[in-house]
Amino acid sequence: MIRKLALIALLTTAPAVLSACASAGGADQVSQGDFSPGYQGIQTVLLEGDLVSFRVAMTGARNETDVEAYARCAAAQYALIRGAGFARHVRTNVAKDGTTWRGDGVYLISAALPRGFKTIDAEVAVRDCGEQAIPTV
Repeated sequence: MIRKLALIALLTTAPAVLSACASAGGADQVSQGDFSPGYQGIQTVLLEGDLVSFRVAMTGARNETDVEAYARCAAAQYALIRGAGFARHVRTNVAKDGTTWRGDGVYLISAALPRGFKTIDAEVAVRDCGEQAIPTV
């Protein structure tokens, strides 16, 4: 709860660039059978208006889909923190450097259901992220 309040304070005082870590003590390591992702953190960057970039890093990803899911979870939680209920996926770029995967997902955050096919109901997505043990902002 304190972490969310601190994040809200940062959002109101420094809207241009916001960095948030997925965990206070470093990377979150979550084991799910043979899948053992290491979530290395989330950087949130306000691009323009309600357009936001979520830069994520992780190890142990099975493929690009795991990195995209991490960015989607960050976007969903961010939408809820901002008092919006929805996000629309614009694009996600994923690259692998050694054992580290990096993703840059851009989302449009909105209070009303946005037009388009790649819309996210933030509340549902955050709940799903929790069930999958994917950290959020």
